[in-house]
Amino acid sequence: MNEAIAKICAEAKRGGETSLIRLDLPFDNVDVYLKDESTHPSGSLKHRLAKSLFLWGLSSGKIGPETTIIECSSGSTAISEAYFSKLLGLPFISFVPDHTAAKKTSLIEFYGGQCKLVPAQMIHEAAIDVARSTNGHFMDQFTYAERATDWRAEDNIAASIFRQMESERHPVPSWIVVGAGTGGTSTTIGRYLSYVRPDCNTKLCVVDPENSVLYDYYTSRDINLKVSQSSRIEGIGRPRVEPSFFPELVDRMYKVPDATSIAAMLYLENLTGRRFGASTGVNLVGAVELARELEAKGEKASIVSLACDNGERYSETYYNDQWLIKNNLLPQEKFNV
Repeated sequence: MNEAIAKICAEAKRGGETSLIRLDLPFDNVDVYLKDESTHPSGSLKHRLAKSLFLWGLSSGKIGPETTIIECSSGSTAISEAYFSKLLGLPFISFVPDHTAAKKTSLIEFYGGQCKLVPAQMIHEAAIDVARSTNGHFMDQFTYAERATDWRAEDNIAASIFRQMESERHPVPSWIVVGAGTGGTSTTIGRYLSYVRPDCNTKLCVVDPENSVLYDYYTSRDINLKVSQSSRIEGIGRPRVEPSFFPELVDRMYKVPDATSIAAMLYLENLTGRRFGASTGVNLVGAVELARELEAKGEKASIVSLACDNGERYSETYYNDQWLIKNNLLPQEKFNV
């Protein structure tokens, strides 16, 4: 166990902090930034979650030297967990929705993992069944995301944001904007703001796509909410309320139409010359909405959000007009700031 933990900690030190990108947007008083999580070794924000889940599993005695690791994931978490499984020499099996982008499943396999494509509503139960039959460890990101990451420490994403913002003209963000899948990122940031930075007045905004119950849960607190159709924005949105999402920590939520998220994603490509996934488009919509509000008030402020993953994973889907037309996601108009 000690050797495995040491390997993960050494990997984290080699990676360092991800970059903070200041976007060239037409606001005089408000600066908008994206923390580029696509530069992690496994290519997405979920690298942080996978690292935390492995450290939690190892230190809790759940993962041993021959344990099979099992997960249910829309892709990015599974890619990151496959990466760490390979690092530790452990077998890895992931259950992914049958509509997951092919480039994501190929990355899971690149790191030595097995992919089991099943209907989205069945992935959780399928993972549990296989974990029982193989005596493996079900990582269960949707349950353990909120407890695996230490919000009190200085190596989490919130602490990194505040360190990197220290030399900016508005060093204390007025808002941090994130999407929610497991809810782990929003919960980590919300707890950090409450525990470490209670006097900074930074607020947390969570953006939610279509076909997700999290926004409705935030407004109603009805824990039994469910929808039958899964989110078309990979990595965020949930058809049921997940135990790692804490609405009490969220100051504001926006529900973002999927086509608007795609339009914002394409706008970002033109702005930066780089491709990010559609979940980053959702984040940009929320950040711009808040920036407009602050600019209209004449406030001098900064807003930080996340670039969640590399858009090259979606060259056959979100960046393919024919796929967008087929899935009724082609934007009817361009995204304007």
